[in-house]
Amino acid sequence: MRIYFSGAIMGGRENLPVYQHIVARLQAAGHEVPSAHVADPAVLSHESAVSPREVCERDIRWIEQSDAMVAEVSTPSLGVGYEVAHGVQCGLPILCLYRRGAPVSKMITGNPAPRLRVSTYSDLAEVDAHLDAFLSTVVAGNVHA
Repeated sequence: MRIYFSGAIMGGRENLPVYQHIVARLQAAGHEVPSAHVADPAVLSHESAVSPREVCERDIRWIEQSDAMVAEVSTPSLGVGYEVAHGVQCGLPILCLYRRGAPVSKMITGNPAPRLRVSTYSDLAEVDAHLDAFLSTVVAGNVHA
């Protein structure tokens, strides 16, 4: 399955270990993650070589070609919010994860989209449990918030 991963790039790099964990877990389960570079510590230098238009077109194409999306939304990010909204518009099953206690936009936590699931975590074991539950419903074709 092709799963788009979304996480803050311009800010929130303190979440990098969580990003790396999520991407590694998805890949270890055999999923393709076209946006795996978000979990790369050098993502900013790599992305600086690509124009804003190219990034936008590439990421939109990747979202539209994906079967599902996982977004880490603990850090406010215009890009992540845009990607999640586009995924909702495309009808993708989406899992938004955020660190318990993080101030997350109500546009995410209050969104009634039927294929959007929002879950909190306090450690990587909880991240794994949410990922496993989400992926099992995506594979079964039965994703509900």
